[in-house]
Amino acid sequence: MLTLMILLDVAIAKMGAGIGAGIAVVGAGIGIGQIGGSALESIARQPEALGDIRSNMIIAAALVEGVAFFAIVVCLLILFI
Repeated sequence: MLTLMILLDVAIAKMGAGIGAGIAVVGAGIGIGQIGGSALESIARQPEALGDIRSNMIIAAALVEGVAFFAIVVCLLILFI
């Protein structure tokens, strides 16, 4: 009985880790999509600010990706440790 409960806890943890990784990836995709859309709109309004907008967009997208990678690594640690 105790072994079954432990296996059930491990299975629930693995399922939670998989769901967490999926949510992290979806959140990062939505965030980068909004960053790109806002940047394109800003460039269309002020074409002379292309360089500044592009560099800020790349920095923001890198930060969003960093958070997503961190979340995925935490989920993988939950799976394998």
